[in-house]
Amino acid sequence: MTNPLLEPFNTAPFSKIKTAHFLPAIQQLISETKKDIEAIAQNEAAPTFQNTTEALEATGEQLDRVTSIFFNLNSAETNEEIQKIAQEVSPLLSEFKNDLLLNEALFERVKLVFQQKDELSLNAEQHMLLEKQYKGFARNGANLSEEKKQQLRKIDSELSKLTLKFGENVLAETNAYEMHLTNENDLAGLPEGAKEAAAMTAKEKGKEGWIITLHYPSYIPFMKYAENRELRKELSLAFGAKAFQDNAYNNEATILKIVALRQERAQLLGYRSHAHFVLEERMAESPKKVNDFLNELLEKAKPAAKSEFDELQEYAKKLDGIDQLQKWDSAYYAEKLKQERFNLDDEKLKPYFPLHQVIDGVFTVAEKLYGLHFKEVTNIDTYHPEVKTYEVSDTEGALVALFYADFHPRPGKRGGAWMTSYKPQQIKEGKNDRPHVSIVCNFTKPTESKPSLLTFNEVTTLFHEFGHALHGMLANTTYAGLSGTNVYWDFVELPSQVLENWCYEKESLNLFAKHYETGELIPMEYVEKIKESASFHEGMQTLRQLSFGLLDMAWHDGDPSGIQDVKTFENKAFESTQLFPDTPETCMSTSFSHIFQGGYSAGYYSYKWAEVLDADAFEYFKQEGIFNKKVAHKFKEFVLSQGGTQDPMELYKKFRGKEPNPEALLRRAGLLQN
Repeated sequence: MTNPLLEPFNTAPFSKIKTAHFLPAIQQLISETKKDIEAIAQNEAAPTFQNTTEALEATGEQLDRVTSIFFNLNSAETNEEIQKIAQEVSPLLSEFKNDLLLNEALFERVKLVFQQKDELSLNAEQHMLLEKQYKGFARNGANLSEEKKQQLRKIDSELSKLTLKFGENVLAETNAYEMHLTNENDLAGLPEGAKEAAAMTAKEKGKEGWIITLHYPSYIPFMKYAENRELRKELSLAFGAKAFQDNAYNNEATILKIVALRQERAQLLGYRSHAHFVLEERMAESPKKVNDFLNELLEKAKPAAKSEFDELQEYAKKLDGIDQLQKWDSAYYAEKLKQERFNLDDEKLKPYFPLHQVIDGVFTVAEKLYGLHFKEVTNIDTYHPEVKTYEVSDTEGALVALFYADFHPRPGKRGGAWMTSYKPQQIKEGKNDRPHVSIVCNFTKPTESKPSLLTFNEVTTLFHEFGHALHGMLANTTYAGLSGTNVYWDFVELPSQVLENWCYEKESLNLFAKHYETGELIPMEYVEKIKESASFHEGMQTLRQLSFGLLDMAWHDGDPSGIQDVKTFENKAFESTQLFPDTPETCMSTSFSHIFQGGYSAGYYSYKWAEVLDADAFEYFKQEGIFNKKVAHKFKEFVLSQGGTQDPMELYKKFRGKEPNPEALLRRAGLLQN
C-alpha cells in the first residue's frame, strides 16, 4: 500500500492517512534518518559548522512532521487503535533519540566544532544552534560510559510509556463519568444554555433527561450555578478523583515510577534532581530560584487569599447557613458574591461573545498590531469536520502561515487547550518556508437554539492560545530547531499571556464584543465591570496557581525514593497553600497532566514567571497605546519572530529597554500594598 506519510507533502494529508499508516511510516523514517545521521558521523572530512552542525539540524524533517501529526491526533482525535500505536511508537522514538545523542562518533564531531566556536565568525543564531546542539548531547548522556548509556536508554524507554499511560488513564476516567439527571429540579440555578447543552449530551448518548460530564464546558457551569449542594459535591469529588480510584486507571503507582525514573536519570547525568537538570536550561536557572520566586509571591498573596476565603465563608453562612466552606462550594458562592458585588456574570456576558465574533476579534487585534490578514479556506485537509483552516498573509499579501483551529470537546479529545505546529518555519534552500500552526480548545458547543457562546474565561483562553499561535506564525529564523515556540519554557508563555490583556480593554472589546442577536456593542458598564472584577479573588486564584507550582517542585526537587503514598505527599506539599478542608477521596497529582504527561515537569512555575513578564510588557503597551505600532513592531521583532535564537532575557530587554519589574504583576493583581 502506498503510504501518504512517506510521500513529500506540504500540508498534512489528513484525509489520505489511515491509522495503520503511522507505525510503518515512523519505523521507515527512523531508519532513513539514522542513515543520514550515520553519514554525518562517518564523514571523513574535518568537522565544520556546515557539514556537522547544519547537516545534523537538517536531518529528520519528515520524521518530525509525521510524529507531530500523530501525537496531535493522539490528543485531539484519539481512539484505542491510536493509543495502542502510541504505546509502540513512543519507545521507538525514545530509542532513536538515544541512538542519536549517544552516538560517540557524532558527538566527537559536534564537540570539535563547539571547541572552535570562537574562531568561526558565527552570527548569534548560528552560535545558539551550535551551543544548543552541544548541550543536547552533553546533557543527555553523551559523556557517559557504555554501561550507563544502556541504563539511560532503559529509563527513557520506560518513561515514554509511563507518561503516555498517565494521559490515557486521565482521558478514560474523564470519559467514563456521567451524572445522569432525570428530575429538572436537580438543575435549579443552571443557566438555560447549560441545561440545553446537558440535554443535548443526553440525547447524543440515547438517554432521557440531562447529562453532566467532567469536560470543562459541562463541569464548570454546574459547579458555578447548581443550587443542589449534594450534586455539586458528587461532581466535585468525581472530578478530583480522576485516576485516583481503585480501578484499572489508577495513576498512583505510575506517578511514583515516573518521579523515581526522572530522579534516577538526573543523577545518572550528574544532577542532584530532575528539577536541577531541567532548570539549568531555563530563565530561572535553579530550583532555589524557583522556590524563592514561588514563596515570595505566596507571602504577598496569602493574606489576601485568607481574607477572601474568610469573607466567602461568612457570605455562605449568611446566605445558606453553611458553617464550613468546602471545595464544591467555592465556585458557587464566589459567583454569587461576584454577581452581588459587580452585578456581572457569565450569562450576562456570553451573548456578546459568540465564538465566530471572538475569532474575528482576535484576528482584528493581530491585524492592528502586526498587519496580519486571515482568510478562511476550505481546500486544506483536516482530521475532523469541525476543524477550521485559514491562510494568514501580511500587508503585501505574502503568505505568513497556515492556521488550523479546533474548538469543541469530543470523546477523543483530551481536556484543556494547546497550540501545536504541523510544520515549522525555517529558511530552506534560500527560501523562507512558512509554518503551519494549530490551536485546539474545548469550548462550549453550539446548541439547537444558540451558537457557541463563550464564557469570559473561554475568551481569554482563545486569546492565550492564539498568542502561542502568533509566536509560531511570525517566526523568522534560519533553523527550524530555533524557530517559533522553541524557546526556554519559562519564556514560552509570554506571547500567550500578554495577549490575554487585550480582552480587558474597551478599545479591543469594541472590535468584537457585540450581542449575537441584536448586534449591540457590549455596554460600557460591562467593560468597566470586567476590569473591576478582573482582580476578584485574585489572592485565592494566585494561591491555587502557586500550590500547583509548589506541588510540581515537591515532586521533582529532591529524592522521591522515600515517598510511600501519593496523597500523603501531596497534602504535605499543599500545606502552605491550603484553605479548604482536605477531601481524602480526591488527589490532584493523579490527573496533573501538565507535569506527568506534558512537558511542564519542574516547569509549572513558568505560568507565574511569564505573568511577571506579561504584566511588565503590557504596561509598556498601555503607556504608548494598546495598538501602538512602534511597541507592537518591537514585540514582533524581538520576541515573536526571534524564537530561541538568543537568550530570552536579552530579547526581553531589547523589547522593553530594561529587565521586567515584578511589581507590575502585583499592581495588576491588586496585591501590592501601598
